Amino acid sequence: MDVPDTVATALGDRPVAGRRCLEAGAGVGNATAGLLANGAARVYAVTNDRDHARTTRRRVADSGGDGSDRGNDADRLAVLEADLRSVPLPDGSIDLITAHGLCNVLDPAALSTVAEELSRVAAPGAHLVVDDYDPLPDGAAIGELFAVENAASELARCRPALSFYPAAFLRRFFAGHGWEFERERTLLEPVPWTESHVSAHADEAASMAAECPGEAGDTLSETARRLTTEIGSESVGRMYSLALQRPG
Repeated sequence: MDVPDTVATALGDRPVAGRRCLEAGAGVGNATAGLLANGAARVYAVTNDRDHARTTRRRVADSGGDGSDRGNDADRLAVLEADLRSVPLPDGSIDLITAHGLCNVLDPAALSTVAEELSRVAAPGAHLVVDDYDPLPDGAAIGELFAVENAASELARCRPALSFYPAAFLRRFFAGHGWEFERERTLLEPVPWTESHVSAHADEAASMAAECPGEAGDTLSETARRLTTEIGSESVGRMYSLALQRPG
């Protein structure tokens, strides 16, 4: 099972083998793949997106076993279709938590609730790995597309679609929830926003714009499509990794 370099780097200094792990916000299962490859005893991949849940299950099932004494990857995985604001796991049941590219899709209120839940399920001495993106520098072309996506989300759903938190902010934020900071490292700099990334964000902006009333939605959708063509792809910004630990 292929593990992205960003995930491998983020987990490289973490004690994964034999641990009960949680991928918070499974996405396409990148961190799940990394946790299983590093010998996790059990991985709970939590997502409220049915397509992401299906993709993660299929990805692991297609990989088969690795021939080691850890057993088949699928036997060590549980994909939970659930809201991270109410994780269906007992208090203190998880030894290592990953949040790979999660925080940027959480507005401040959701981030606070999710952090409380992750702290609740964390066992004494548990580790937390948070991988995310610094705010884009001024003048980044893709920043204009993200602004359109946020505008459409605010009009349609009364909340932003994206919130880019500086590494220093998340470090202090999780410290406020009882986590002790251990290290920070850069995973990507610059970040390669490919044509497929740009197109996916434009599609999301257009989808939300369709929910907006009047001419505003049409204008936002047209702007998103125009920016897709103008941007193409862009390499800009930084992806970072924070490692923290729960007092034991």
